[in-house]
Amino acid sequence: MAPEHRGSTRMLLSLAAALALAVTGSTAVSASAQSKAAGLREVMFVGNNWDGTADVIKSTGDLARIGRINVIPDKDQRLTEIYLNPIKLAFFLGIRLGPGEGHDQFVDDMYSTPDGSAIVVSRPSFADVVSIDIATGKVNWRFPVSGFRADHMAVSPDGKRVAVSASTSNKVHILDIETGKQLGSFSAGDKPHENVFTDGGKYLWNMSIGEVNTDLDDPSMDWTKGDRHITVVDANTYRQVKVIDMRERLDAFGREDLSDAVRPVAFTPDESKLYFQVSFFNGFLEYDVAKDEITRAKTLPKNPATSEDRTTWVNDSRHHGLSMSPDGKKLCVAGTMDDYATVVDRESLQEGPLVPTSKPYWATVSGDGNACVVSESGADRVTAIDFATGERTASVSVGDHPQRVRIGHVAADWTGPSAS
Repeated sequence: MAPEHRGSTRMLLSLAAALALAVTGSTAVSASAQSKAAGLREVMFVGNNWDGTADVIKSTGDLARIGRINVIPDKDQRLTEIYLNPIKLAFFLGIRLGPGEGHDQFVDDMYSTPDGSAIVVSRPSFADVVSIDIATGKVNWRFPVSGFRADHMAVSPDGKRVAVSASTSNKVHILDIETGKQLGSFSAGDKPHENVFTDGGKYLWNMSIGEVNTDLDDPSMDWTKGDRHITVVDANTYRQVKVIDMRERLDAFGREDLSDAVRPVAFTPDESKLYFQVSFFNGFLEYDVAKDEITRAKTLPKNPATSEDRTTWVNDSRHHGLSMSPDGKKLCVAGTMDDYATVVDRESLQEGPLVPTSKPYWATVSGDGNACVVSESGADRVTAIDFATGERTASVSVGDHPQRVRIGHVAADWTGPSAS
């Protein structure tokens, strides 16, 4: 590793751990108190990808549903534009037949604005990001991304900026969350995917996953999946600070057999360690930021009922969903194609009970920090798993094919439409 890269790594490590602190118990309590003072209510937004809706549920306890937001109120207008443009139509149908598993993808990711008045949503099939007024259901602003598909997002710790991956143009856009104005952009690897702000919003990490919808799924053909790497940029200048090629790190660790497509990730509270999932793998890896090397790997149990035919796994995922308890002691893993979720002790890497869940596709942390919350995309529900016991504590029905789940806020008196 070049000396300047070592310096960059040390610099990144020495920075404050704002990302993880945003979900610590004390911070969650503080944020809750601030929300009440501002007349806001902390909730969770659940993106129902195939419905084009976002369910609003309680952020703790029984996760009871409060209301539902239509995030495609402009559907007819968008479809008219698409069907009048042969190129857009080709990509629209390609998303339906590929990553959409025969369905249109109407909501990938979402965050609320700091004042709780709007929800900002990335819409893959419409290749855009929109702000929806939570009270009226109308579109405040719309930002068409470059290329033909919008993907994962991240919001800065201050809630003022949102980053979105434009997966077909290999670019990440950073937008003003209130106005939708582009503040900057940067190039990433092939098919940029997850975004994570670190150091209080000073840096932004992007993970590119390459082609995940081709049939070249044999390990010997993994090289056909494209240029995949982590891109770290200064989130104020959008200039590249560091590039991490996990292929080199995986090979040095003796895991030439694993894909280098980094999927969901989770930092420790001090941001010294990064845990990440990769395509096709039933488990996760540990990356030491300062040492710039992979230090441990955890292989989790396989479900005997899961086919070993890699082409049957959704978008090259085997496990897709990872979150960490606020104290940094537990990891929660969504075993997507193996139909379970489990809490893993971070020190020993010993997994707890395998909680049966149907194609869990995301994992996050409850508002009080006590539970892992996973979306069961195969059962149209969201489930909470206690970090302390590893057992299911609550489940609630939501819309069609829930994926991303995010903490957010609405007005304290907002009830939305009937939750019946």
